[in-house]
Amino acid sequence: MLTDTAIRKAKQADKAFKLSDDRGLHLLVRPTGGKLWQLRYRHEGREKTASLGSYPDVGLNEARAKRDELRKLIAQGVDPITAKRTEKIQRAAARAHTFESVAREWHEHWKAEKSPRHAGYVLARLEADVFPAIGSRTMSEIEAPELVRMLKTIAARGAVDIAKRCLQMSGQVFRYAIAHGLGGTTRNPATDIRPGDILPPRKTVNFARVDARDLPALLRKIEGYQGTPVTRLAMKLMALTFVRTNELIGAKWSEFDLEAQRWDIPAERMKLRSPHIVPLSTQAIHVLAILKDVTGHREHLFPGERDPRKPMSNNTILKALERMGYKGTMTGHGFRGLASTILHERGYEHAHIEAQLAHQERNAVSAAYNHATYLTQRARMMQDWGDLIDGMQRGNVVPLVRLAA
Repeated sequence: MLTDTAIRKAKQADKAFKLSDDRGLHLLVRPTGGKLWQLRYRHEGREKTASLGSYPDVGLNEARAKRDELRKLIAQGVDPITAKRTEKIQRAAARAHTFESVAREWHEHWKAEKSPRHAGYVLARLEADVFPAIGSRTMSEIEAPELVRMLKTIAARGAVDIAKRCLQMSGQVFRYAIAHGLGGTTRNPATDIRPGDILPPRKTVNFARVDARDLPALLRKIEGYQGTPVTRLAMKLMALTFVRTNELIGAKWSEFDLEAQRWDIPAERMKLRSPHIVPLSTQAIHVLAILKDVTGHREHLFPGERDPRKPMSNNTILKALERMGYKGTMTGHGFRGLASTILHERGYEHAHIEAQLAHQERNAVSAAYNHATYLTQRARMMQDWGDLIDGMQRGNVVPLVRLAA
């Protein structure tokens, strides 16, 4: 058996020679003076030689330890040379599959059933917040603490909800990688993280809105608004329908049936991804008739000023309210809260109000049916609401009568 002393004293010769140790291990001494550890073994009847590293980088004890590890593989029927080559290929593949490359592949697959707007938002979030943090890392290298640091960085700027979404998206990317064998990862570190353990609690956001008693004055100011007619009509229609701001500004003429007095908002534009019907009062029909003369030749009811092919900015209504003196006291979303409060106070059924606000949760099976729930009652309620808004604006408020259940 070899000793360190014998290895150090071994001098180069004209031809390479071997110093044998034990159990197939030997040290190859080259004419150049280099010394290389090798293991001779047999696999499937063939004699092979595996390299274990150079001396003195790999000492005698380490060479013997490596020999023992390889002999265990050989005993299991594994060829060490083939296994090493496979491992190198796998490591190279893992390096090629960074989080960003896998995430973009996942996004291409995932976006097929999503609206272009939502798909674009998700990709923008990945590019802005996730890729800068872990995008260049291979999937198998990423551990939970890295995700935690990323989330805390996002939350530090006050974007707690975005941090939660980024964790959810990261988890989906890891699941995709595991399912498709990408990046050498076999587990999802996102499952180790509970947002409540690392992120500050989310504060409830109450959208600013005026008191119900101040609504008549607001409606009269909207009627006399000196800005663009389209913006004024947008505020009037929002007050009459109390839909969400994004649902209003993204409205298309193809969604309206003025004869049937209804507005059908498709599922992809709704927060809960379920179609929604808005019964239209005669007052809303009147606003739409005026608007038709202005933007009826466009796809959208409220086209943008800079690019009429796109809808107006979601800040347009907010800025208009600010110019009328309602900065910090009223938002477009505030009309929803006002409608809910006033209709509840006047005795309308809670279920009818919630259905019109599109608040109720829907599952995939019932979504096709629930969007028409209480439609008759809601149509009557929305006409009464239109009469009330009209009366407030004119200074002649007519009391609402509670609908029958």
